[in-house]
Amino acid sequence: MTSPLLHLMHLVSPALPVGAYAYSQGLEYAVERGWVKSLTGAEDWIGEVLSHSLGGLDLPVLQRLHTAWQAGALDDVAYWNDYLQAARESKELLLEDVQMGEALLRLLVSLEVPNALAWPKGVAVSFATVFALAAQHWQVNSDDALSGFAWSWLENQVAAAIKLVPLGQTDGQRLLLALMPKLETSVSAAKTRDSDDLGVGLPGLAMASAQHETQYSRLFRS
Repeated sequence: MTSPLLHLMHLVSPALPVGAYAYSQGLEYAVERGWVKSLTGAEDWIGEVLSHSLGGLDLPVLQRLHTAWQAGALDDVAYWNDYLQAARESKELLLEDVQMGEALLRLLVSLEVPNALAWPKGVAVSFATVFALAAQHWQVNSDDALSGFAWSWLENQVAAAIKLVPLGQTDGQRLLLALMPKLETSVSAAKTRDSDDLGVGLPGLAMASAQHETQYSRLFRS
């Protein structure tokens, strides 16, 4: 059987056809408004979203979804899938989550992954739900799945910053290296976060994403 590490690399690859590159998660509006206009500003913005959005919601829920898929607890899968969608603070963030989830689900269906084939028709699916499904199917453990999920998100945000701020390719690499410790901290914290303490508390991100929905000129999808 192929190594779980190779399957994880497949799941976090920029070549995975889920359209993650098309979204900036409010960063485009933040640059437009002058909230982010330098390497330091990009590090602050992405780092805070990593800690308090991804780390406070997506990563701990991903861990729970992985556990639920592993146990065959489909009611728990449905609960956490709905929880993620209910927690999105703008229409744009919700659409991004569902559109990426449905794209990954279509891929897994075409690859004949059993739980993907069994997903109920017409039920919106979050990206983390399908990512956890794939990780469990290919025997990627929960810790590695969380790190890979966070790394894929971070790479896409840095790629967006390179286009928008703009930054050079070397500055993009500096940004990735600078945020690696925060990524590790966020993943570690997510593993011990209590279920009563899940959620997002970033008004700036919510406002930026909502304003981006009607931004006059934009590179990224809304």
